[in-house]
Amino acid sequence: MHNKLTDFLATEIKSLHDQKLFKTERIIESAQGAEIIVKGKKALNFCANNYLGLSSHPDLIKAAHEEIESRGYGLSSVRFICGTQDIHKVLEAKISKFLGMEDTILFSSCFDANGALFEPLLGENDAIISDALNHASIIDGIRLCKAQRWAYKHGDMRDVEEIDPATDKMAKGLERCLIEAKNCRFRMIATDGSFSMDGDIAKLKEICDLAEKYDAIVMVDDSHSTGFLGKTGRGTHEYRDVMGRVDIITTTFGKALGGASGGCISGPKEVIDWLRNKARPYLFSNTVPPAVVGATIKVMDLLMASTDLRDKLERNTKYFRTKMTEAGFDIVAGEHPIVPIMFGKYPDCSKLAVEFANKMLEEGIYVIAFSFPVVAKGKDRIRVQISAGHEMEHIDKAITAFTKVGKELGMIK
Repeated sequence: MHNKLTDFLATEIKSLHDQKLFKTERIIESAQGAEIIVKGKKALNFCANNYLGLSSHPDLIKAAHEEIESRGYGLSSVRFICGTQDIHKVLEAKISKFLGMEDTILFSSCFDANGALFEPLLGENDAIISDALNHASIIDGIRLCKAQRWAYKHGDMRDVEEIDPATDKMAKGLERCLIEAKNCRFRMIATDGSFSMDGDIAKLKEICDLAEKYDAIVMVDDSHSTGFLGKTGRGTHEYRDVMGRVDIITTTFGKALGGASGGCISGPKEVIDWLRNKARPYLFSNTVPPAVVGATIKVMDLLMASTDLRDKLERNTKYFRTKMTEAGFDIVAGEHPIVPIMFGKYPDCSKLAVEFANKMLEEGIYVIAFSFPVVAKGKDRIRVQISAGHEMEHIDKAITAFTKVGKELGMIK
């Protein structure tokens, strides 16, 4: 097929190549883990969402095999027809208990969960107030809904409207948005728990305070938090000491909780019951397969029995952040295992970030450069992600490689 569309796309793709912005996929030839095989060579992986190192954990693989043997490969059905097994209900109960919520509904991904959430609950007389840097799945879910929309400047809780120097556009604080939405029937504040590019953590204490002041619902996507943030890994609501004050949590099983697929919405029983009847991605998509359900049940059992993995992750993260700062790299401060190495202050930062990532692979360290449009122009970075699967020798090797390449490219002395 060749027509105006394909000709247009060919031109646009060439432009991406010319700008060094075309994204190619590196091929991994092994299981996911701290150590992987790329182009026949071993490399240490420092850019996976495998926060707890569970993606190839033997207990999860065993649990997945057992469920395939006893429950089969797939259900060939949606939940309300003949796609609900006993293990689906077991997993929903375990997640609810872990997160401290009343009930849970499963989806094939958290992207689907966020796509399912807003439209059944909110209509044209309601308001959704969203952090400006929320994940694309929240943005797309909101687009499916007829509710009135507000966006507040990232992390800004104030009753203000002013020029945002980062964008040169007018921006509002969360409280200003809540005031403007006061005549709406329902008001929902939607935010990421941890933001995936900078690793910063939402100000849930302040958000919950404002929600209670203005009678709003709080929704948190905790995909980059569930399993490891907070003293027992419950997520950002535990980390910020607001358990019981967040109304709805969406999260994924595709990151810290085993890294396969699947997601969920947890919240009040009435909300979950309504979504079982009205949420289109739930009603019209095949159910989560038995292998994923069985392995995720095993994950929940592991996390509720011990905090060893999240404790190791915390130690690894602190060590890496400290040593990289001492080496002279410009990193976004914080406590999250997402550690962005920033390139924006250097000339040709997009090209430099790509070159840096390629040289790191030559050193046996797998990292990826992030450039526009994934991040804003001038905010190019290598997003390092630390795992409990990393041993100290892995982290030291990465720091040594970063330092070597950083000096070669003139980033540090």
